[in-house]
Amino acid sequence: MSDPQLSQIDGTSSARRHFRYFDYVMASFVAILLLSNLIGAAKLAQVDGFTFGAGILFFPVSYVIGDVLTEVYGYANARRCVWMGFFALIFMAFMSFVVVAMPPAPGWDGQAAYESVFGSTWRIVLASVTAFWAGEFVNSFVLAKMKILTGGKMLWTRTIGSTVFGQAIDSAIFYPIAFLGIWTKEQVLTVMVTNWLMKVLWEAALTPVTYAVVSWLKKREGAEVFDTDTDFSPFAKAPAA
Repeated sequence: MSDPQLSQIDGTSSARRHFRYFDYVMASFVAILLLSNLIGAAKLAQVDGFTFGAGILFFPVSYVIGDVLTEVYGYANARRCVWMGFFALIFMAFMSFVVVAMPPAPGWDGQAAYESVFGSTWRIVLASVTAFWAGEFVNSFVLAKMKILTGGKMLWTRTIGSTVFGQAIDSAIFYPIAFLGIWTKEQVLTVMVTNWLMKVLWEAALTPVTYAVVSWLKKREGAEVFDTDTDFSPFAKAPAA
């Protein structure tokens, strides 16, 4: 995927550089993350006898955008977006808790439905936030390292490969924290593996879309980022401009 017409820059330079479309991609990342957790997480759907959480259809899109962020803008900029998403999830959980806990006005009969949709337990919230944080950082780290190893070629190997590892960490954290002790160990393991596989396959199916978006953004940003000098700690500060 490396284009000789693009100027190759390292991770430190990319963190200092102003990119034309970065803010739009970051906003899309956070918006899809919040909406997939808010709208899709509470509903179980069934298609042809197969039951699954409706959010699984859209949540992997945030991983696709995470791949685009790391591939186009480098790990340091992707790290900023992960932290933005992390704090946005925490605020959403806090706001949901406060609004659900407020006493309903006399005559308003929507409290039960409101609690059903927005009243997540502390275990679900903890599992979701922790799994997202760890999974996204693993996803970005693997993709950035694989980009160096492949010399910027074979984009599909790193988008799918990073998702294999990132979603494995995500699922391995989320399901035990959220449901172990409520579901049997066999149920937790079955759902964990099934959802991990579905997310990886979904990412693979979206590979053509990822290629198109990455190509479009790189041409307009005019840069090819390789994280050869990047501090990969989630807590590292970006170098000053």
